[in-house]
Amino acid sequence: MTVADFWEVGASGRPYGRSWVLDELERRHSTPHVDVWETAGFHCRRLAEDVFLLTYTLLQDHVRRTRRSTIWQRTPEGWKIVFHQGTIVQES
Repeated sequence: MTVADFWEVGASGRPYGRSWVLDELERRHSTPHVDVWETAGFHCRRLAEDVFLLTYTLLQDHVRRTRRSTIWQRTPEGWKIVFHQGTIVQES
């Protein structure tokens, strides 16, 4: 679901490339665990032809609140993520 040159900026402020992100997702999901997520405030804005910005808030485990921004591109193969960023706005 990502373009070949996908990258993201994590909550730490560090940039991460596609390979690192995919490896990290595989590692996180290699052991059973419970993920409690609540999402809210979705907004989609067209940036250019076939390019859209999706923003929303994510609450993880009732504690960690982040604002998320994801740039999506419509391609002949379907929707692909170009860029993603998560910024912590609250941790209890």
